[in-house]
Amino acid sequence: MNQVYLEVRVIEVKPLRLTPAGIPVQELIVEHCSEVVEAGHLRKVEFVLSARAIGHITQSLQNLTIGTVMKVEGFLAASRKHSTKLVLHLQKVQIPDVSGSTHMIEMAK
Repeated sequence: MNQVYLEVRVIEVKPLRLTPAGIPVQELIVEHCSEVVEAGHLRKVEFVLSARAIGHITQSLQNLTIGTVMKVEGFLAASRKHSTKLVLHLQKVQIPDVSGSTHMIEMAK
């Protein structure tokens, strides 16, 4: 199974682009920071990750600002064929609004 659930902070939003077939693609750079227990010890986990949204989900991500914190769900895949670099493909995104409530954006199945 390849399913990832993370809380991330947006550190870069790249310009929206279209595939040759006209499908919108939004690429982001996000960072994650958390603490987990490993072998009975608290461990701080921090990393930066490329993320990609494809299709209608991109409409809701275009106005993201740097620093936005969101909960995401997706899967990891190689950035290109035969590459070892991974990209998080976003399938669901929860973004809090100014009132503190969140709304879910989900990729169509």
